[in-house]
Amino acid sequence: MLVVIIVIPVLSPGAWAQSKYRTLYAFTGGMDGGSPVASLILDQAGNLYGTTVVGGAHSVGTVFELTPKAGGSWTKKVLLNFNFKNGALPLGGLIFDASGNLYGTTYRGGPTTLGRSTS
Repeated sequence: MLVVIIVIPVLSPGAWAQSKYRTLYAFTGGMDGGSPVASLILDQAGNLYGTTVVGGAHSVGTVFELTPKAGGSWTKKVLLNFNFKNGALPLGGLIFDASGNLYGTTYRGGPTTLGRSTS
């Protein structure tokens, strides 16, 4: 009779996740933004761009850039604070055009809504 014993190392879920993932920036929900729900986009220089749904100067979201630094840390910079006039609550991700300009959408605000002027 042949008996095969397979040993599978059991790790806690946290131990496995810690070895695969790390936090690049911890949002506070204040001026730096909060609740980054959309995906990130990467430029050719290795910078990451994204949006936060809340926080910022007017509490309705931001567009941000994360720049890698030597030693593995990252610097965060707010590129745009939404204020309802320029949009609010960005729920989707960003895209680059061929010239490197960033574009995205917001759930609320902006100069027009469904083709009608809001002013």
